[in-house]
Amino acid sequence: MATTNYKDIISSKFNLAPSQLMTFATQNKNTKFLKDLLDRELTFKDNGTEVGSINYISKSPKYFIRAKALQKESFLPFLTEETTIPIRPQVFVNYDLRKGDILISKDSNIGEVVILDKDLPDYTISGALYKLPITKNKYYILAFLKHNHFRKQLDLLVPKGSTIRHAKTLFLDCKIPFPNQKNKNEVILYIELLMQAIIDKEKEIRNKHQQILQKIEKELLENQENNKFEYELPKVNNLKETTRIDSGYYCLEYKEKQFLIKNYKYGAKILKEWKYQTKRGQNLQISQIGRSIYSNAKKENFYTLIRPTNFSEFGTVEKFEYLGNPKSLSTLEAGDIVFSAEGTIGKCILFVNPKDKWITNIHGIVLNKKDHNIQESAFVSCFLRFLRFSGVLEFISVGGQGGSLAKKYWKDISIPIFLKQKQKEIAFLYHNPVEYPKNLNLKNFLEEDKKWNKKAGIIEIDKSMKQMKEYLNNILDKIINDEKVDIDFGF
Repeated sequence: MATTNYKDIISSKFNLAPSQLMTFATQNKNTKFLKDLLDRELTFKDNGTEVGSINYISKSPKYFIRAKALQKESFLPFLTEETTIPIRPQVFVNYDLRKGDILISKDSNIGEVVILDKDLPDYTISGALYKLPITKNKYYILAFLKHNHFRKQLDLLVPKGSTIRHAKTLFLDCKIPFPNQKNKNEVILYIELLMQAIIDKEKEIRNKHQQILQKIEKELLENQENNKFEYELPKVNNLKETTRIDSGYYCLEYKEKQFLIKNYKYGAKILKEWKYQTKRGQNLQISQIGRSIYSNAKKENFYTLIRPTNFSEFGTVEKFEYLGNPKSLSTLEAGDIVFSAEGTIGKCILFVNPKDKWITNIHGIVLNKKDHNIQESAFVSCFLRFLRFSGVLEFISVGGQGGSLAKKYWKDISIPIFLKQKQKEIAFLYHNPVEYPKNLNLKNFLEEDKKWNKKAGIIEIDKSMKQMKEYLNNILDKIINDEKVDIDFGF
């Protein structure tokens, strides 16, 4: 048990707040402060710069990375229209951002950490971010920076009570534990290999997602009928027919995009014609199913709950929840597509595992058909995400705060009838189960894992990545608790 003495009070500048005097005790005493693991002392030049919103512009060769590009579930930054802002080149500050650089947030989402997977010469960083100068044991340190051990320490160091918390450079006072066993260097290498493999998987998921979008767009553009697109302003009859008066539904951009699909030379069909039935996910209100027990940890006989708000852009689930309920709830079947119909419209996943008791909530629309063709459903789910990416669903949906896509608007969603081989080509990028390699060791693991990633689909890579993350966290827990780590690749 850790206690507070007079020296602790003096070192905290006579701060008597209990939260500021708490310490984080662990079994393993072989620790080093993060500041002592840097190549050199952190300086002001490692901290990003605030360019000010007055310097935000619509188009520019230079970009500004905001703190929200760093997210808890990801080891790589999310560089999107929301997280990277075009700025005036005159205010651009070059931080020489290169592949392998580690960024950490000191404000707002404090303690969030990512590693760059490519050079970013035209990007600068927010004042909320630091670029950490680390080369030795980089991936080992990164593993602990993403672990709860680091987050809990930082949470104790940063004062609470303010609307926005500022960590300044207090994260440098967090401790990183190291193994004590005889083969400690092999253990460090083992963790670094696992860390690199997880990053490789995350990168491969993003690559395959981009390939899917590119293949769909290419197929549509190269296989158009000879019809010429002509834009017409809506007439009164159009308004009566659709009962819609929102201007986006009739705009040039939306009509052009829909024309590209409907003018596809092999035709297009709405989901009903693809023989999908649509239904809402399970209503989880007490008035409908009684009281339930919710858990973030997997429990026997609990349902696995996937909320659309936890879907990623890539057709995967970022976070699972578990629900205990004695009633027989509406579960998903292999081949079902779960579509986010509110808020994050268009995010969707394909469910492929019939062994799990998976359910979704009422915010998700389940696309189900009697005779499931998994490959066809994989293609359809990919095209639905393409519609989200291209902005089509944004024009179809209605309402504010992300909008809503009610069943009555699904008649405006058409899926082109790609040839079977093209469907298969696209579907395999998303769902392609292949056997994971065996007889792995410290020398061949990373290379064999990369080869497997190239063959497997997004769903399989994501599942493998989640298993590896869980495995890695258990290993880090052992080091924290000063327990022996066995080098094993039997995930």
